[in-house]
Amino acid sequence: MTSTARDLTLGVIQEADASKMVQAFLDANSTAGILQADQIVLDKLIVDKAANTVRADAHVDISLYFPLFSIGDMQRVTSSTTALYSDKTVEVAMMLDVTGSMAGQKIKDLRTAAGNAVDSFLTGQNASNPRVRVAIVPYANSVNVGSLAASTVFVETKASDRKQAPGNDDPKYVSASTRPDNCATERKGAYQYSDAGPDVSMVNRDLYLSPFARQTGTAACPTATLQPLTANASALNNVIKDLVASGGTAGHIGVQWAWYMLSENWGSVMKASERPAKMDPKKVAKYVILMTDGEFNLSYFDADSVDQVYNDAGKVQTRTAATTLCSAMRDQGIEIFTIGFALTEKNAKSTLQSCASPDSGNTKHFYQAANGIELDHAFQDIVRNIDKLTVTR
Repeated sequence: MTSTARDLTLGVIQEADASKMVQAFLDANSTAGILQADQIVLDKLIVDKAANTVRADAHVDISLYFPLFSIGDMQRVTSSTTALYSDKTVEVAMMLDVTGSMAGQKIKDLRTAAGNAVDSFLTGQNASNPRVRVAIVPYANSVNVGSLAASTVFVETKASDRKQAPGNDDPKYVSASTRPDNCATERKGAYQYSDAGPDVSMVNRDLYLSPFARQTGTAACPTATLQPLTANASALNNVIKDLVASGGTAGHIGVQWAWYMLSENWGSVMKASERPAKMDPKKVAKYVILMTDGEFNLSYFDADSVDQVYNDAGKVQTRTAATTLCSAMRDQGIEIFTIGFALTEKNAKSTLQSCASPDSGNTKHFYQAANGIELDHAFQDIVRNIDKLTVTR
């Protein structure tokens, strides 16, 4: 019953095929034990869409070696079992740290763990009608938003531009022909901690980004481009294989873009297949996975010069921005899991703990991984928890 409920949840089978699947399971269990083939009979299978349950009523007639007086030599045993299933769709945004401290074995471990997570999320579902979609947001000095940049990122070209960006229907926004790259930093102004769409206010590409990258000898943008929600494993794995370590830890910028990937307010700039669903707890479950290996240490919105962008001991403004964004996401009903990879800083752990949703039952939301094996286990545990939470809520 549990496997049938899961197949209904994933869309692998349709409701009309559920009885056949359950009967096939019963037949297999008949011949595997002491019973004869077809001895377990499915009397009724009820799929209750209101309660999201599948109930099977079955019976088996058993021969009695020592029949009792007036009972006869056969005894019927009946059984009823119920399992939960879910018709919710699932949207998951994975924020991945590709900063300089991830160089070497750590970035290899991340590629493996993230690739395995993608496979676990997407394997076994109906490709033509996927239930689960995943987005990936690599981050470092900024986020590389790829083709979305033209409609979502306002490029600051002078100090007076360092304020709230205009909406993308405003003629003042910078055209693609003058755009230096596809980098995005954080918003400024009234919409800094909101998921308002780019039609209301674009995201800034800060004036100090390029000077900071030159000063530190790092990449302004991550090599890997973010991928909006998709059920295409190849597209996601192409991003993962491009993960290259370079830059500082602007974690709040990664948090911000993970939120946008799940926000219906951003659907207008995405392909139809990538658009987030409207927030509806009965129809869709939205999750964010935030992964980092260190303390959030750079931000642009609070800097008055390029020398104020970075603090290698960690930056209070950056941590506060991240936790403020996390709180706003949770208030919307987005559930947040966090993973610290080989963390050594106390503040880094505290930030991830503050961002994570509260633990519930046996489901934890903050993980620490000391090595690649533990990182992979953390991602897989989160996959299982998301699967469990989606079915039981």
